[in-house]
Amino acid sequence: MFLLKKCIKFGSLKTNKYIRTMSGSKIKTILIDLSGTIHIDDQEIDNSKDSLKRLRSQNVNVKFVTNTTKESKKCLLNRLTGIGFDIKPSEIFTSLTAARHLIEKRDLRPLMIVDDRALEEFEGIHTDNPNAVLIGLAPDKFNYKTMNTAFRLIQDGCPLIAIHKARYYKKTDKLALGPGPFVTALEYATDTTSHIVGKPEASFFLSSVEEFNCQPEECVMIGDDVRDDIGGAQKTGMLGILVRTGKYRIRDEDKISPPPYKVVDNFQQAVNVIVNELL
Repeated sequence: MFLLKKCIKFGSLKTNKYIRTMSGSKIKTILIDLSGTIHIDDQEIDNSKDSLKRLRSQNVNVKFVTNTTKESKKCLLNRLTGIGFDIKPSEIFTSLTAARHLIEKRDLRPLMIVDDRALEEFEGIHTDNPNAVLIGLAPDKFNYKTMNTAFRLIQDGCPLIAIHKARYYKKTDKLALGPGPFVTALEYATDTTSHIVGKPEASFFLSSVEEFNCQPEECVMIGDDVRDDIGGAQKTGMLGILVRTGKYRIRDEDKISPPPYKVVDNFQQAVNVIVNELL
């Protein structure tokens, strides 16, 4: 159980001080966002590789949870290992995986509005005579013809499945539109609500830690998206540490309630908080 006390500022760290009622439990699992938190495109963020090594030495479970839909898990892993991160395929939990599970469970044949680099995640999925619309980040496919095809399918009763609804994301140079505005356009035009499978959905976070046999209050989420990473995780009972990298904008922490457990400058500082205060 957490009781929220007043917000206190310490130098570069802004912290919401919680009193934790311990019942023999402690932090066992750390969830880490990828793009904007430990890397941007092919660039490491602020000593993230060394900080990850330090975190791994603390005998905690580590899982990377990402809404990235512009490339498959294989492509993403190649990017991360190319930067120099030591990450195993089994440590990455993606919203693409969650989307495939839903498609298979409901026996759907989706119109796939996803980047071509992500299509290998859906190998074997039938897409002829679509009975659903699946949408992720696909800049080259967000055109009138494709969106209108999706609109007509939804009007005919097909479900709209959003891999996630991020408003924007961070590229190397500046921010760029995410899939959220395009999903919202289809919702508005068809007067329907999409089914979201990635962050900030509670089922996404809970599924990502199932293998560790731990409770939400034994988990910490580190990310740069105050709504999808931090807000979503904290609604399940996890702690959220917001980093001021990637898509973070000034005063983002004021956009959710309760606010993040802590707001720090980068992943390195987030690891410091976990090691020094939570373990």
